[in-house]
Amino acid sequence: MMNRQYYIYLMTNRHNTVLYTGVTNNLKRRVYEHKEGLGGGFTGKYKVNKLVYFESTEDVYAAISREKQIKGGSRRKKIDLVNSMNPEWEDLYDEL
Repeated sequence: MMNRQYYIYLMTNRHNTVLYTGVTNNLKRRVYEHKEGLGGGFTGKYKVNKLVYFESTEDVYAAISREKQIKGGSRRKKIDLVNSMNPEWEDLYDEL
């Protein structure tokens, strides 16, 4: 059986003023949905469509736990996380 990958990711808007944390088993599809405004809600309202950080795990429970940990952290911690992987805050979607 093939191991599934689960992704914890951070997205922002064009001006990097909003941070959204999510978890998915298909990062490329999920980011595409954000970019196309599908699913609405928070990401649609704030035009959150730029992938700036992600990490992966094969453990769905670890992924959900990590998402909650990031969501529960301060904005500063989220910014530091993005800076550690993507200091230019470039959209990582094309690298997927």
